[in-house]
Amino acid sequence: MHAKVGDRIIVETERVGMADREGEILGVIESPSGTHFRVRWEDGRESTFWPAAGCARIVPAEPEGRPGPASPETEPAGTATPAGSVR
Repeated sequence: MHAKVGDRIIVETERVGMADREGEILGVIESPSGTHFRVRWEDGRESTFWPAAGCARIVPAEPEGRPGPASPETEPAGTATPAGSVR
């Protein structure tokens, strides 16, 4: 599992009714026993996490200065700009 500081980690639960855990990777720690991560979870707590195979996925951080694609919350319907136009 490849990740870098600033990426998001999502840990999928195997229990019905339990929400997935999501956090920000604060550090990547390489060791003979594998890669583990220092994570700040959504609830503000921090821990060291050793992911098991298939339980987590990494969401890369957006590069600075390059916003991600517009979402419905940031770009109201009907306001799309045709290609080649300037807003």
